Amino acid sequence: MLDLGSGAFANLRRHADYDRLGAVVISHMHTDHFIDLVPLRYALCYGARRRAKKLPVHLPPDGLAILRAMVGAFPREVGDDFLSVFELHEYDPSRPLAVEGTTLRFAPTAHYIPAFAVRWERDGASVTYSADTAPDPRVVALARGSDVFVCEATLRRDQVESGQRGHSSAAEAAAMAREAGVRRLVLTHYGEESTSRDLDEAAREIFAGEIIVADDHRSLDLAN
Repeated sequence: MLDLGSGAFANLRRHADYDRLGAVVISHMHTDHFIDLVPLRYALCYGARRRAKKLPVHLPPDGLAILRAMVGAFPREVGDDFLSVFELHEYDPSRPLAVEGTTLRFAPTAHYIPAFAVRWERDGASVTYSADTAPDPRVVALARGSDVFVCEATLRRDQVESGQRGHSSAAEAAAMAREAGVRRLVLTHYGEESTSRDLDEAAREIFAGEIIVADDHRSLDLAN
């Protein structure tokens, strides 16, 4: 599973058995991308089904220290349970990562803290996930030729970030998709004030390929 923000674990349970997860990979250590490690930990500790092996969790560089600091705010047994159910690692974003028969590659993004876009490849199919980022040529390079580009669209048309930027608009996501030559663009990480129609229209002005506005419980067939 790629990122595990608030509500992601509950959504996962509607469609899959959590005890069958092969691994979790976290793009960056903002809580809206990893906080559901907490309910996952409870499920793995106290759920009806128990894993025979610890679940691998791959964190970005320095992610272990941040996770330990968060866990340190809980009673000691919670921290102990994190170690009992998770096999924690920090990945090297400069090298490919083999996970469950797939290959993951990374690229740094333009965000407020170190964050990494992720490209997933298996059996000739490829999906690139932008994580959180302002428009960045490194993300474009990673996404080049992808079947699917899942890109954040946090900013509305009327929003402009001042100073250091860390997010993109739907139009900027579309521009990155066009430059990368991807087949399909999936817009995600948008606020409730952004309608699907607005996002689609903003992206369609720039990107000629298929555009999908992500929503909870929607699935995508990579074969089509």
